[in-house]
Amino acid sequence: MKDIQTLAVVGAGTMGLGIAQLGIQHGLPTVLFDLSPTALEKAQTAIAAGLGKLVEKNKLTAEARDAALARLTVATDMGLAQADLVIEAVVEQLDVKHQLFRELAVLNGPGTILASNTSSLPITQLAAPVPHPERVVGMHFFNPAPLMPLVEVISGVATAPAVADAVEALARRLGKTPVRAADAPGFIVNRVARHYYVESLKIVEENVASFQVVDELLEASGFKMGPFRLMDLIGVDTNFSVTSAMYASFYQDAKFRPSRIQQQKVDAGHHGRKTGRGFYDYQ
Repeated sequence: MKDIQTLAVVGAGTMGLGIAQLGIQHGLPTVLFDLSPTALEKAQTAIAAGLGKLVEKNKLTAEARDAALARLTVATDMGLAQADLVIEAVVEQLDVKHQLFRELAVLNGPGTILASNTSSLPITQLAAPVPHPERVVGMHFFNPAPLMPLVEVISGVATAPAVADAVEALARRLGKTPVRAADAPGFIVNRVARHYYVESLKIVEENVASFQVVDELLEASGFKMGPFRLMDLIGVDTNFSVTSAMYASFYQDAKFRPSRIQQQKVDAGHHGRKTGRGFYDYQ
């Protein structure tokens, strides 16, 4: 398996733009694809701002920032999403990811690695309908991707060992700490962290305390961010999708039950910081 020299990221949301920033910052010509020109425009602004902060902190020179930005290509034409490694960062819906991977498999040769940033869907299941499923792997970054050091590398049943090795090597090149995880629901971090959210939501549902109080108590206990502030940062809709997927994957085990409160937020379009309102108001 050759070294990964080019990158394409599908989905210009918070995670996608963060992964694209990492790619260009570490020397990889990167294509960022999204169907929405508005999303791409916002992503370009956010990436430039992220690199600008590194310049302000003397972690990156202005010349290196400019060189990095020159390595970024944004596209609404999926035909440009061709690279040694293509990472999808779209919604946590199996049918959407299946359709996307099938399209990417047509655009890219069998030597291209197709990676998913999924935080909950089984890699084996994602790879099942894809030609050459041995090149499908999980590469799960954490939000915000440029700052969080951990990357989970997940092999499905069909994933070739050389593919997982190449993705792990790339994660190290991006300055991350890769950890190999088995293809189990939620992998490692989300399986452990799910109860940080689920139990906090139950406390609010049962009127034990308000979400503001829960956040304050957990932050006072040493957590950098309370669960409700963290859900707003990640995206309430994304967090709810992950919980719902894990609930299904564990055959409706009660300890993973999604919250009615979170469902209401999603139904109302209160998805957190990205929409200006979630559990808190950012307007």
